[in-house]
Amino acid sequence: MSLASIGVPGLIIILVIILILFGPRKLPEVGSAVGKTLAEFKKSAREVMEDDEGKDEKQKNTDQL
Repeated sequence: MSLASIGVPGLIIILVIILILFGPRKLPEVGSAVGKTLAEFKKSAREVMEDDEGKDEKQKNTDQL
């Protein structure tokens, strides 16, 4: 079972649990923190992918010599 197969009912249950745990006042702060964390993770993953692509290109150029 992957994360993508949770579906709408599962997401609603998760959101209700988060609402119960943190309360309505903390929810915007939690959402903001999660959003910032995901953005930083995506940025880091993108940088790693770009570094790997750069190494692959460098390796191809070296192999051609």
